[in-house]
Parts: sequence; structure tokens; C-alpha cells
Amino acid sequence: MADGDTPTTPSTAARPDDETSEPALPAEPSEVPASELAQMQRERDDLRDQLLRKAAEFDNYRKRVARERGELAEFAAQELLLEVLPILDNFERALAVAVPSDADAYREGVELIFKQLQDLLKKRGVTPIDSVGADFDPNVHQAIAHEVSATHRDGEIMAEVQRGYRLGDRLLREAMVKVAKRDDQA
Repeated sequence: MADGDTPTTPSTAARPDDETSEPALPAEPSEVPASELAQMQRERDDLRDQLLRKAAEFDNYRKRVARERGELAEFAAQELLLEVLPILDNFERALAVAVPSDADAYREGVELIFKQLQDLLKKRGVTPIDSVGADFDPNVHQAIAHEVSATHRDGEIMAEVQRGYRLGDRLLREAMVKVAKRDDQA
């Protein structure tokens, strides 16, 4: 010990009855009054309920963030796919044109590229809407013409001008179609 230090003795050490020390806990639970014990149990139950609520709120938050992240990614993919669909349309138009027999190798190359593009879109969840022969549905079809026909049902789609597509269960692009109108209604 240094010369100026005072030794710590039981008389100078902190005592349980000092104002700065924590109150002494009873040695036995039976020494706690029943009303105080009931209050502590209520506080414990309240804290447990708060903890469970906070845990549930956090779990809901985590699920919401994951869902929103997925929706954002799907929206970004949807924008890109909408830009790719006109290219697919042009491939379909090019393949619908009759070509001379000396252009078979060229046609096969275009068909291969077209198939790769279709496979890519299919892999990403994009599916075409089959329209020809189906009844007109304003939720997935856009009628660009009504034509009188004795061979088609009223409201039947006669021709598809531009194919429609779905991304999963959502409509990506509606199909542009020509709709039959019975000649007896003309």
C-alpha cells in the first residue's frame, strides 16, 4: 500500500444498508409478500407478451420485405420482357413469310434464334395466350376489328394480329385480335 492510501476495512466498506447499494433480496420466495409476488408475475407475463408481439411483428416485417423484394424483381423483369416481345413478334412475322428454297439455311438460323428466344421467355415464366378459336375475353384480348362471318360463332376470335402473353398468372400483354360477328346480326 502507498502512504496516502487508507486500508479498506469492514467499517469503511459498503454496507447493505447504504443508500448507494442495491436492496437486499429475500433469501426465500416465501419471504416475498403475496401481493408483491403477484405484481412481479403480472410484469413478467406482460413482458413475455410484449416479447412475443415484437417477435411476431418482426417476422411479419421480414416476410413483407421479402415479398416486396420479389415484387420489385418481377416488375423489373416485366419491363424488360415487354421490350423483348416486339422482337419476338418480328421473328414470327419473318418466319410467316414464304422464302425461296435457296434461303433454307437462312430460315433455319432464324428459326433457331426464334426457338432460343421462346425457350428463354418460357424459362422466365412467360407463356403465350392462345386466342384463335377462343371466345373474346376483354381481360386478355383487345379487339381491333369485328368481321362478319358465317363460319364462326358470335364473339369467337377469328385471327390474332399480335400475340398476348402472361407472366405467371399476371397479364403481361393483351392479345390484339379480330372477333367474329354473325352475319344474321349485321
